[in-house]
Parts: sequence; structure tokens; C-alpha cells
Amino acid sequence: MPPSTVLIRTGAFSSRFRPAATTHWSLAVPLPEQANQVLPVAVFLHGLGGSSEVLLRDLVADQALQRHLDDGGQPFGIAAVDGGDSWWHARADGSDTQSMLVLEFLPFLAEQGFDLGRVGVFGTSMGGFGALLLASRGRVSGLRAVAAMSPAVWSSYEAGMQGAFDGPADFAANNVFALRPRLAAISKRIDCGSEDELASTVRQYRSGLPGRVEGGFQPGGHDGLYWRSILPDVLDFLGRHLG
Repeated sequence: MPPSTVLIRTGAFSSRFRPAATTHWSLAVPLPEQANQVLPVAVFLHGLGGSSEVLLRDLVADQALQRHLDDGGQPFGIAAVDGGDSWWHARADGSDTQSMLVLEFLPFLAEQGFDLGRVGVFGTSMGGFGALLLASRGRVSGLRAVAAMSPAVWSSYEAGMQGAFDGPADFAANNVFALRPRLAAISKRIDCGSEDELASTVRQYRSGLPGRVEGGFQPGGHDGLYWRSILPDVLDFLGRHLG
């Protein structure tokens, strides 16, 4: 086996947008001598019940990044941060994990030497919704690409959305279906397993997006086995558009 050229780092910080919790982060970064440049970065948003550990523990993204580099792919870093079960937007309890990402975590990544003029965002399930919402909001000026794996999206408010929104008004304010026109200028990839219960809604969401949408529907469910299977293609997509 060739030696690994991907460095793993972890840490934590206190966020004013998550005052009741310690916010942990994870990074997988090509070694400087391999990159020989200021690197772009893709930020991963985890799903419900997850944490920043999902990136390396469950998705084993460092190994997928290593294969991407070994195949001659564009070097870039991948980062993850805790978001709790917030659904990656401001909530009635005072937390605001989207602002944490934009105002605290991205500046931290800039301090680590990443190029905030070339940023990607990707996520699974709740995190896929969060990635699409963040990209639609236009709060990251250097955002070049968004990838959502099995995004938990809905076209209308339902009482059964356990904890996703604080009520109909909160849903309306964060309705990714209504925000689709704002993704016209952003490179986008959306995937979903064909056996996933969300497949029909994801198909509906994709069909109304402006411009080209990469990805598609492959055999699989709403689980880590499926997400690991498509991650190499997602990293290739991010590398092409962050390079």
C-alpha cells in the first residue's frame, strides 16, 4: 500500500450559536507537500443524530479522499462540524447552526490556510437539506458547489416532520423548494437511493432546479452503505468544481 498523504485532525470550540454544547470538528487534508497550494475546502453537514465524527467514522471520507488523490483528482480539504439536531437553521430555542457555519467555522478554516474563495458544501439526509438551504441563502460568497446525498426535503409543511421546523412559519422561511431559483449559478449534485422513502420527493425537488444537476438515483436505501458507495463520485464532483 502506498503511504497515506491525507492528514486527519480533530478539535473543538465554544460557539455563541450553540451555547449549551461543545462544538467538535474534524478535518481530512492532503499533506502540504502533496498539495503545494492553498487548498479549497468542502464542508460536510451530518444527518439527524449525527456529529462531526460521521465524516471519518461512518463515511470513512479520509480513505475516499486518498483514493481521489491517488487517481489524480484535484486536492482539497474536507471538514465537518457538529450541528446537533438543529436542521442547520436558526431555531426557536436560540440556536443557529447555519450562522455558526458561516460566521465561526468558515473563518476558522480560513485561519487553517484554506481558500474561502473556493468552498463546497455537502451532506446526508438532514445535512443534505442543510447544504441545499445554505447554498440557496447565498451567505457564502465563495461557494462553488453543493452536493446533497439523500436530502430530507419536503414540498409542504407536515406535522410529522419531527423536530425539523418550529412550525409552518419556520418551514416557509426555510422552504428549499421555494428557494430553488437561487441555485441557478451554483454547480449542484443530488443523489438518492432508489429504495429510499424520500426518493419521490427528492425527484420532485431535482426536477424543478434550474440548470444542470449531476448525480441521480442508484440502488440503495437511506443509510451509510449507500452514502459510502456514492461518496467517491461526490468527491470527484467537488474536486472538479473547486479546482
